[in-house]
Amino acid sequence: MQTKRNASSKPSVSARCQMEKGQLSLRFRETIPGTFEALEEVVQNLVALASEMKCGEGHLEEIELALREALANAVIHGNQQDPAKKVEVRCFCQPDRGMLLVIEDEGSGFDPKEVPDPTKAERLFETHGRGLFLIRRTMDRVRFSQSGKRVTMVKRLRH
Repeated sequence: MQTKRNASSKPSVSARCQMEKGQLSLRFRETIPGTFEALEEVVQNLVALASEMKCGEGHLEEIELALREALANAVIHGNQQDPAKKVEVRCFCQPDRGMLLVIEDEGSGFDPKEVPDPTKAERLFETHGRGLFLIRRTMDRVRFSQSGKRVTMVKRLRH
């Protein structure tokens, strides 16, 4: 379901979340301009969605961190902070099982294997590569596709 971006009248999370029992289905889809200002509302809405639908229960901080890092990477590295370029955010949610997040930018892409490991002694004071490291550490599954323009992240609930 496409959400409407209207600060004065946001739809409630429950209005957007009609769950078919046992199915992972699209719960949130929004295309935003490639700016930092635009990503904050998306983060807040998705964390509220994950909380209300119970698909992020016990892992909301990890989900929020990975989401912020993925969106920041899309804005900075992908779209080069060009507000004319868009970032698409999708969330699939299955209560009691987990969630899947997809972030896609309009940049030229990158090879994640080329991003150096920030935990190596010679990289400890470098500023690049930490976002991918945090995403990989906080999510259960991370996959890059579309030549690095799309990241798919999975967070499973543990019972």
